[in-house]
Amino acid sequence: MSIFVVQKHQARSLHYDFRLEIDGVLKSWAVPKEPATDGTKRLAVQVEDHELDYADFEGIIPKGEYGAGTVKIWDHGTVKFVENTTGKMVFELRGKILKGTFCLIQFKGKNWLFFRK
Repeated sequence: MSIFVVQKHQARSLHYDFRLEIDGVLKSWAVPKEPATDGTKRLAVQVEDHELDYADFEGIIPKGEYGAGTVKIWDHGTVKFVENTTGKMVFELRGKILKGTFCLIQFKGKNWLFFRK
């Protein structure tokens, strides 16, 4: 079973980094608002992949470095993929906060919709 993590990241602006383990890396999206548990759709902007060991990171990224600011783990757990095709992912999250079936659907370039089914 794969993992997921959501890191609350206070950089230039507060956002949530949503990360899914896929093919040995953490595929990552920046979500400007707190991930919803009720089906509300959130914008998720795909960003660069991260190494798996980044899933445990909490701390301060120093000023002057990319992503400077405070990072805290907001939620984490396991993910089981139901569908993973180009532009659409459906998966079950088993975390402390995010539980149930969720979707990521690509709609324009690096922009995706992230929501609970």
